[in-house]
Amino acid sequence: MLPYRKPTRGRDYWVFDDVLPDAEAVRTRTLARQDWSEGYPHKPETWPGLRTMPGLEPDELAHVEALVMQATGARRIWPETGPGGATVNHNCIQVVGRDECEPRPHTDSRLVCRYAAVLYLNPSAPKDCGTSFYRQQMPNGALGGNIVAAPHNNLVDALGTRFVPSNAFVEDVRVPHRFNRLLLYSANIIHTATGYWGSTLEDKRMTAVFFWMA
Repeated sequence: MLPYRKPTRGRDYWVFDDVLPDAEAVRTRTLARQDWSEGYPHKPETWPGLRTMPGLEPDELAHVEALVMQATGARRIWPETGPGGATVNHNCIQVVGRDECEPRPHTDSRLVCRYAAVLYLNPSAPKDCGTSFYRQQMPNGALGGNIVAAPHNNLVDALGTRFVPSNAFVEDVRVPHRFNRLLLYSANIIHTATGYWGSTLEDKRMTAVFFWMA
């Protein structure tokens, strides 16, 4: 059983609305891009939908990072390189439709980030396409924890397997989707997209995702 701490706004997660001065320009620019990488079901990948990066321009990213440092009190944040020099999908825009994925509770690796964030970029997506924090639900129905801590680096490490029953987790706290909302959170708390939406590039759930060490 993992340790549990109730996700609390201002301590474990932070919500900023109307973050970018011109989020619609970011969306328009993104929809015009041709350099998308394809995931499931288009290609045999473990990740869903489409991806492209970088997402935000340097001045837009600096604006977001200033908010992150102010909220967390971190003096410095930076995108970390993965083990073996692997690229981390920081400042990456993801587009995922309703038939391309389902909620997948997970944590981000402690090796590459302390904080993660998602910026919602579809003005027409419904509220239940936001982000949810989850906790364990044990076989006997008892509720377990939600935090991955040392010596483990992610949820797979902590549980010892990637394959768990579909009822092994239960939703704990939900943050609704809202256009130009930034959700910042501690990356070692179990979380997932609440749901996905749409069937075309224009109406699918579009988000920019970020991962920082501090």
